[in-house]
Amino acid sequence: MPRFAANLTMLFTEVPALDRPGLAAQAGFDGAEILFPYDHPAKDWEAALGGLPLTLINTPPGDWAAGDRGFAAVPGEESRFRDSFLRAAELATRLGASHVHVMAGVARGPLAEQTYVENLGWAAAQAPGLRLTLEPLNPDDMPGYFLNDFDQAARILDDLDLPSVGIQFDLWHAARIHGNASLVWARHRDRINHIQIAGFPSRAEPGGGGFDLPGLCAEVDERGYDGWIAAEYRPARATVHGLGWLTVLKSRARLIGA
Repeated sequence: MPRFAANLTMLFTEVPALDRPGLAAQAGFDGAEILFPYDHPAKDWEAALGGLPLTLINTPPGDWAAGDRGFAAVPGEESRFRDSFLRAAELATRLGASHVHVMAGVARGPLAEQTYVENLGWAAAQAPGLRLTLEPLNPDDMPGYFLNDFDQAARILDDLDLPSVGIQFDLWHAARIHGNASLVWARHRDRINHIQIAGFPSRAEPGGGGFDLPGLCAEVDERGYDGWIAAEYRPARATVHGLGWLTVLKSRARLIGA
């Protein structure tokens, strides 16, 4: 049966970050993901999560205001990437996060790809117990970001041929990049190890955009997908007032699994 996680960076922002895990659990989420859990001590997150599974964190991006978006594909920043990855891996292990999204950074060209592949290979060797994810980000929201195409991500994964590294399928970015998220899913589903959902074109509550969310849930259940479906969207109103989609999807999943 699909497991649903709340992205606590974007959901329940009506309350401070450390109060959000409790609200997510009360709302019916099975787990949580946190994009950048580096502003609070690990012990505070442990207490806040209170046993709620943590599914994913990102590697530290660097100075976001200055334009940093990670370093994995940035030539000349190999040491900075490795330090940031080890920090992420240590925190993920302590908090029990199963996935780490390795942020590529702002870069372009063959040398950037070579740097990216080498850094990913190194990272996978350093943290064999973690699943690493590569997430293509659309160039409108993330100008200059190296990984901006799902076919590009698939080619890099095929070159790496590492079972612990997969694609992070963000429905929003897939639709923005390729125009049809369903086709992206059909083409790359065997490479996907983490799923994120949102509405399209608004990026509010999940639904719309021609994507069959109930069908996705049924398919991942049938395939035996052991990852998560994470809600990463911008609520149109207070988060708790827009969770009808979660109730519907969980109810349908229970019927399918009955």
